Amino acid sequence: MENSILSNNQNQSPLPNATTSLVLGILSLVFCVFYGIVGFVLGIIGLVLANKDRKLYQLNPELFTKSSYNNSNAGRTCSIIGVILSSIFLLFILGIIVFLGTNAEFLDAFKHLK
Repeated sequence: MENSILSNNQNQSPLPNATTSLVLGILSLVFCVFYGIVGFVLGIIGLVLANKDRKLYQLNPELFTKSSYNNSNAGRTCSIIGVILSSIFLLFILGIIVFLGTNAEFLDAFKHLK
């Protein structure tokens, strides 16, 4: 029984973008506070790669390891959260620029902080 499990696992390979999507998902969470743009871009790229891996795994699950599929799902989840947080932060920054960016007193207050 153990030999069949070992030989089955030896024929399996990791999904091609599982680690990449996980790293990009985590980085999208880290960089979501940099005006929202960096985290948003990294999250979208991570989401696209994770979705490609998900489709690939669903076509032939016996060819790929379960751990790489789990990593890809974790990357997808992190990417979704990163995109949402980046979008919220980007909208917040744009709101500040629109509502307060034209106010000369507000800008003068920041000049005095230097």
